[in-house]
Amino acid sequence: MTDALEGPDAPNGSRFRRRTFLASAAAAAATPVSVAGTTQATEPPADGRTPTPGRGSVGRLLAVPEPDRGVPWIRSALQVAVALELATIPAYLCGWWSVKDRDSEAARLIRRIVGDEMYHLGVVSNLLVAVGGRPRISDAAPVYPGPLPGGVRTGVTVYLSGLTKSFVHDVMMAIEAPEAPLAQGLDNYLSIGLFYGELQRAFRTAAPELSTRGQLFQHIGSDVLRPVENLDDVERVMEIIKEQGEGTASSPSDTFEDDHPAHYYAFSEIYHGRRLRRTGDRWEYTGEPVPFPEARPMARVPAGGWPNPPAHVLGLLQRFDDIYSTTLDFLDRAWDTGDDRALGAAIHAMRGLEAPAVELMETEIPGGGGTYGPAFRPLPTRRAT
Repeated sequence: MTDALEGPDAPNGSRFRRRTFLASAAAAAATPVSVAGTTQATEPPADGRTPTPGRGSVGRLLAVPEPDRGVPWIRSALQVAVALELATIPAYLCGWWSVKDRDSEAARLIRRIVGDEMYHLGVVSNLLVAVGGRPRISDAAPVYPGPLPGGVRTGVTVYLSGLTKSFVHDVMMAIEAPEAPLAQGLDNYLSIGLFYGELQRAFRTAAPELSTRGQLFQHIGSDVLRPVENLDDVERVMEIIKEQGEGTASSPSDTFEDDHPAHYYAFSEIYHGRRLRRTGDRWEYTGEPVPFPEARPMARVPAGGWPNPPAHVLGLLQRFDDIYSTTLDFLDRAWDTGDDRALGAAIHAMRGLEAPAVELMETEIPGGGGTYGPAFRPLPTRRAT
């Protein structure tokens, strides 16, 4: 996937290691939901399009005994991954688009993370195709505000708004929170890598035949999406995602190939206004300043979308949602058919989202309370042509 966010601050060959959302699934899965009489995931439809996950699906998946985690289980787990990775992108895009100075450090950090999540979406989609499934991307598009797909991070509500400290803390940091933050005073979470670990174990046990047919190859930011050809490739891409997640137990960045922190720590630096630095045996936000940027005051999108918007705002919202729907449709087509041109069309369409989004963010809500913003509400499914 050609990088829709590529620019002069994306160094060639660099790899921004970060905490993936998929690893977060372990938090919800730590207390599995009992599924009476269920020992295997449901077989996907004949067309290979894996059913989209429901609430609590991660817990139900991890309640399945290990010997019964065959190819259908792997497909179901990977569709959860598709939904999880997709759910982060609209929220992070709203935060990025709202920043007025795109050369600011905060904007650069968020921009890289958006590219990372796009890469993750590509990886899990390729893996799903490799085991005979098809990612359902349009169907997986979440409703905002709402919980995270699959029942992960219970209690976190993902909403859309411009960049504020509360948005950084309550949405961005909450999504990406690691098991044991290096800086003190933060809530701990259960095992971050559990879900990927269970997926890796299932691949090893089931040893499914992998097909490269329909998988895609593209550059995504500083990463390269490649077809997975064998189980070694599966291990490699999963380890990359895990390593790009939380860093290590001793440092947020000492396993990285560049000096960029994992997602949680990047967002935390924006929130605290300082780089995370080690002082003796402690990590503290006492490094160089990370000024909080001036942002367009996009208000929090209410449940059900903006009520009774003026005609010109309604037109912008419809224009945005049409482009968003087209992007999702082309992504579906790309992995349904292995068509790189469809993937390119999706990226081209996605670039068109920014203009109406920013125009909305610069349109005041009557009566005050900030400005409008995109609601990411896909139109009824229609296949891209």
